[in-house]
Amino acid sequence: MTAPAWTKNYQPGVPAEIDLPDEPLSAMFERATKAGGKRIAMEFFGAETTYAELAEQVDRAAAGLEAVGVKPGDRVAIILPNCPQHVVAFYAILRLGAVVVEHNPLYTAAELGTMFADHGATVAICWDVAVPKLPTLDTVIAVNMLEAFPTVKRLALQLPVPKLAATRNRLHQPTPGALPWRDLLRTSAPVKAALPASTDLAVVQYTSGTTGAFKGAMLSHRNLYANALQGAAWMKDAKDGREVIYAVLPMFHAFGMTLYLTFGILKQGRLVLFPTFDVDMVLDAAKKRPPTVYCAVPPIYEKTAKRAKERKVSLKSAKFCISGAMKLTDPIVELWESVSGGLLVEGYGLTETAPVALGNPFWPTRRTGTIGVPFPSTLMKVVDPEDPTREVAQGEEGELLLKGPQVFSGYWNAPEETAKALLPDGWLRTGDVVVVDEDGFTTIVDRLKEIIVTGGFNVAPSEVEHVLRDHPDIEDIAVVGMQTESGEQVAAAVVMRDGARLDVAGIRAWAKERLAAYKVPRSFVEVDELPKSMLGKVLRKQVRETISGR
Repeated sequence: MTAPAWTKNYQPGVPAEIDLPDEPLSAMFERATKAGGKRIAMEFFGAETTYAELAEQVDRAAAGLEAVGVKPGDRVAIILPNCPQHVVAFYAILRLGAVVVEHNPLYTAAELGTMFADHGATVAICWDVAVPKLPTLDTVIAVNMLEAFPTVKRLALQLPVPKLAATRNRLHQPTPGALPWRDLLRTSAPVKAALPASTDLAVVQYTSGTTGAFKGAMLSHRNLYANALQGAAWMKDAKDGREVIYAVLPMFHAFGMTLYLTFGILKQGRLVLFPTFDVDMVLDAAKKRPPTVYCAVPPIYEKTAKRAKERKVSLKSAKFCISGAMKLTDPIVELWESVSGGLLVEGYGLTETAPVALGNPFWPTRRTGTIGVPFPSTLMKVVDPEDPTREVAQGEEGELLLKGPQVFSGYWNAPEETAKALLPDGWLRTGDVVVVDEDGFTTIVDRLKEIIVTGGFNVAPSEVEHVLRDHPDIEDIAVVGMQTESGEQVAAAVVMRDGARLDVAGIRAWAKERLAAYKVPRSFVEVDELPKSMLGKVLRKQVRETISGR
């Protein structure tokens, strides 16, 4: 097969195609942990876990899950921030041939309830602070994140100091009736390990997709393994067992899952885990253990670089840096590259592509402002959105379609949505309108979908509107994304009920009880009526103009 023309812009040595073994992720994990041996796999606030210890913990967790009845094909939910228990839980579930379902621990009870009703998991591994938000399940395994802290830090948090007590209570809450994670790991019975086929389902990852409603993207072992290998090919100079990978993005998100849980393990890297992004926490760690792989979103790069300059902390070790989720600008690239040791390049992906599909090369051919060129073994074409069988001419705007081993098989329990996203010949409709230059570099110019991408997370306007219409003072509402210097933000135009006044603080507090914080509009503008078409559809472009004019 002739290599696509865009591969001429690859970094020399990056292949046009990857070799993809016909085996599951669990086989990759076993091979990586054996090779890793006594090297450090995870670092968490200074506490270290070797690859041999990680493999042993996965064995015990898998035995514990098997003892509570988990079988091949069962969905098992993970509701955890970045912590060692998250890595162990992920591979223990796969070890049994079961299916991981990732969830944001900041989701509300209503949001979690909707997803659990869809995927049907009856076993959950959950941060103990989030346990009260779970629906009734057969088995809840509660994770006390403090148990992964170094002994000194854990003991310090027990001191009778109000500030320490507040931190302790924020990180850990008692969970009567739940099975403690530490007890799950005490199981010593041998595991009847399953060996899934590479095409078997590995993960259900919820996304707002291309139409706005929550849907579970079904990702196979092959999808995830392929994307890890594609990432390894793209970062070809990254060395097995040598890289220090800072996990600043959440592993419950597709980008973080691939960077840390699959690519990171494949490369036998040292995963430095951060439960949340705190720039000073990151820089404190960098002084002791400098990162070599630092993948994030533009606002994180900007904050990290500015604070590093203020604190005079060197980031010259950071040589592999990929930005995603939102447009990367020249000023942020210049700022980051002034403090780091390599190029900062932008990539593109979707949950449905596990997630990375395009990227800028780690080479002078990179073009800031574009999302780059297709990854190895990935094909793209640009089509007429009204007729996806018709390709548009080079340089003409159209919808981006993708095909490759990382493209998902469909949405869980949603055949109609799957049919909208996947064409019969396997091409994925991304919903993004792009223009491609003569060298294959792709620029996003619009979105067919109405999804708002804020801080790297997808927000469906219809979901936010549905919740806020229940507020007693709101008659009608339209939610849109507004571009700011730091990225896209959620904004709302509201029509108040007769006699009600717009109390922004009150409405935001009310919304935070029902929506994850990143979904709550940052700004509200009161209008007399919403602009609508003759068919009653809200004209979001006019809503944006109204909000931007206030």
